[in-house]
Amino acid sequence: MNPLDYIEQHQEALLTTYHELHNLAEPSWEEEKTSAYIAEKLREAGFQVRRFSNHFGLIAEIPGSTHQVVALRADMDALVQEVNGMVRPNHSCGHDGHSTMVLYTALALAASGLKPKHTIRFIFQPAEEKGKGALKMMEEGALENVSWLFGVHVRPVSELPYGKASPIIIHGSAGTIQGTIKGRQSHAARPAEGINVIEAASLLVQNLMDIRLITEVPYSIKMTRLTTENEATNVIPETAHFALDVRAQSNEVMSELKHKAKQAMELAAERTGAVITCSIEEFIPAAAMNEKAMKITEKAISEVLGKDMVVPLCISQGAEDFHFYTANNPRLQATMVGLGCGLTPGLHHPEMEFQLDALIYGTKILTQSVLSALQET
Repeated sequence: MNPLDYIEQHQEALLTTYHELHNLAEPSWEEEKTSAYIAEKLREAGFQVRRFSNHFGLIAEIPGSTHQVVALRADMDALVQEVNGMVRPNHSCGHDGHSTMVLYTALALAASGLKPKHTIRFIFQPAEEKGKGALKMMEEGALENVSWLFGVHVRPVSELPYGKASPIIIHGSAGTIQGTIKGRQSHAARPAEGINVIEAASLLVQNLMDIRLITEVPYSIKMTRLTTENEATNVIPETAHFALDVRAQSNEVMSELKHKAKQAMELAAERTGAVITCSIEEFIPAAAMNEKAMKITEKAISEVLGKDMVVPLCISQGAEDFHFYTANNPRLQATMVGLGCGLTPGLHHPEMEFQLDALIYGTKILTQSVLSALQET
């Protein structure tokens, strides 16, 4: 059977799978039921599934006659957020849709009886929202012998219209800087005897606002959290904790921005006498453009939706841990398809929704991309 015909004939089952995964929403590193569900579907189709003892990621393959591998990646975790007054796991970033599309690409290719020259690998990773899942899967050997890697992400209407798709999402780099400011306590009536960490933090905020980079690449750096351990209002506080959100549309600008942030902290410390220490947490690299991979996904979009439905670039201010795969493996030919699907009101909104038939043509695009990559490898 032609794999695209399989997808067409199993639309109802595909959408049922999406709804079932949507209802299984689980937080990062806790995707137990989601992983078990996907593994069972794969085993029923004849796949051998590799699972792990310390997380819920999984890998399945259609074996080929060579050691080269064409791979597809999906993420499985959900956000934890307030929905209708209740805090709970919620699939408001589309990972349930991504898992559905990659799963049905695997089922369609298996049902077709394809005997590929090269192995096809399906990677279902945990903890994308924590920015750690891709790194964990690489530790497990998910990219061993991989020449081509494809991913997909549903996009809001502000980035891509319904019925269109892009061969790449230009995500930016993002990171969190966690820091501590140490001063010296004193009575508020004798401030000269102390070192006020709130004043040091205020000076740091001003220094951050004064950062100017000579670049056309969008960037931002801002303090998003500041707390002290002081409950008394008549005491100069000794300790403060802060967090900075740091973003840049390229890895080079991100490096420069982190350097400038360090300088801003040094200046605030020098002027106030406080001691400022920090560490970079949850860093995610920016997307890398790979012309060969983009050519394959552009061709797949054209064949599934029509040439006029191709949007050359999808530029997003968000970040994605998919790009660790390419940042850590520069020779990897990889790209992430941006899928227009009528998504409103936006990603990570608790009431996010999209037109579900996009999952049908998204699955076809991924399937066609794999088939084309097998010919190119």
